[in-house]
Amino acid sequence: MKPAIDPRRRHLVHEGRPGNGPVVYWMSRDQRIEDNWALLAAREDAFWRERGLCVAFCLAPGFLGATRRAYDALLRGLREIEAELRQRRISFRLLQGNPAEILPRFLREIDAAELVMDFDPLRPKREWRRRVCEAVPIPCIEVDAHNIVPCRQASDKREWSAATLRRKLMRLLPAFLTEFPALEPMTGHTPTDPATDWEQVAASLVCDETVPPVRSFEAGPSAAKKHLEAFLRHRLTGYDTARNDPNLDGQSRLSPWLHFGHLSAQRVALAVSRADAPEQDRAAFLEQLVVRRELADNFCYHEPAYDTFAATPAWAVKTLNQHRSDPREHLYGFETFDRAETHDQLWNAAQMEMLQTGSMHNYMRMYWCKKILEWSPSPEEAWETAIRLNDRYELDGRDPNGYTGIAWSIAGVHDRPWQTRPVFGSIRYMNDRGCRNKFNVDDYRAKWIPGSPAMVRTTPKSRGSRTRSPSAKA
Repeated sequence: MKPAIDPRRRHLVHEGRPGNGPVVYWMSRDQRIEDNWALLAAREDAFWRERGLCVAFCLAPGFLGATRRAYDALLRGLREIEAELRQRRISFRLLQGNPAEILPRFLREIDAAELVMDFDPLRPKREWRRRVCEAVPIPCIEVDAHNIVPCRQASDKREWSAATLRRKLMRLLPAFLTEFPALEPMTGHTPTDPATDWEQVAASLVCDETVPPVRSFEAGPSAAKKHLEAFLRHRLTGYDTARNDPNLDGQSRLSPWLHFGHLSAQRVALAVSRADAPEQDRAAFLEQLVVRRELADNFCYHEPAYDTFAATPAWAVKTLNQHRSDPREHLYGFETFDRAETHDQLWNAAQMEMLQTGSMHNYMRMYWCKKILEWSPSPEEAWETAIRLNDRYELDGRDPNGYTGIAWSIAGVHDRPWQTRPVFGSIRYMNDRGCRNKFNVDDYRAKWIPGSPAMVRTTPKSRGSRTRSPSAKA
């Protein structure tokens, strides 16, 4: 069996001594069978160790406030993954509870030979991995299957902007943007684990039930492939001009599948690079998918306080502090934001889009977040509100892209100083007038808040804009 992956994707966390049982792949961030470097690495190691292979998923209740909406999408995807693994004679085990406690116990029970883990820059996931590796004596290896250029290889520091990371990524991209080998079935091994009772798992899960599933969302790797193909056929051509108009179906809408790992960003990049579409459209999309998306991982990996005001760059701290006492024409608490009951029907429409669909157009997400800053007593409270709302309703919540986009909107992370204004200081500003110059605001509002009073109509100007997307909601 030839080596499956570039060794630079591997990171040895703990050397240890192997047990006599199977190699275990702790699936977490990358929930798919195909195009998964971490699973390929585990399969490779099981081959040369002459051991079996088991995929384990730890279902942690209440992870970062996840709601029934998020867990419903996750469980539907895992159901498909279990079936695909069994076809390849690979065991699957669903473990319920705190991963730092239940996974070491499981590894000891089966005398695991080795543990392979997904890379994830988020603080809770890193703490889980640290505690698991400290609790077991076996080799523990982390594999970056989420980024095209592995995060540790791309940069060893927090990058100042997209421009600084882009140069590094473009230099490394040809070496890492390669085709995937096929995942070979295990030979001489038949899984004996009973099939998971998914209905029982869903019924027993303790989570926030107030946010229902989005029934129109098709979870899982098969659905992800279908929607990728639809994007390539129908929306990639014209992407560069259509993507910033919320009234047009111009974005890829792939973010939820990328978040759950149902779809590999590398597979998407390969498909877009080979697509029969104008160069400007392919380049605009790859900027979001590769540069902006991997910039978010860089930020969360190298900035421990990525979800708090402590991550604010010095220039932004200074300007926001200078304007803390500025009068706010409107002030709202979390409940008013949550119910979409502000004075601004455009903002309310964006909130309603997220409430109903589990998603929000990227241009509106920027406007939505900046208005939370404008209508909150402090940047700290605005930051907390934006994260709570995003993680509560978005199918791609609890993700580096979300945390980085909020940091960009509220605290100028990866941005620069702009014209000074009340409340914002020199943080980049957005208002409804700029939206009206970009798209038909009345049509957008009417879609999400039927019967809302119309605003003055203006003819949208060129879709080129100084306001650029902070992260990969492509």
